Amino acid sequence: MPRTASAARRVRVTARRTARNRSVKSRLKTLEKHFRRAVTQKQKDAALTALRQVVSALDKAAKVGVIHRGKANRKKSRLSGLLAQLNAAAPAPAAAAA
Repeated sequence: MPRTASAARRVRVTARRTARNRSVKSRLKTLEKHFRRAVTQKQKDAALTALRQVVSALDKAAKVGVIHRGKANRKKSRLSGLLAQLNAAAPAPAAAAA
């Protein structure tokens, strides 16, 4: 138990921030799973939409300090690479017809 008023406040603030951080991290994981599922099912449009959502959520999480800026950038880079592989693997219909 905290002995001083300031220590009690720190306990409350820490609990509040921990809950927020947990919620944000859970959302990040869910969005990443949706993106990866779209990539494995070779759904380009769904993957692109999901990537935009993941990138936005990563940037917001990094901005408020939930995750480190470098970790957000690394994740964005790796996920963008997956989308690039998906686009390279399946040529566009116009290119295939030509």
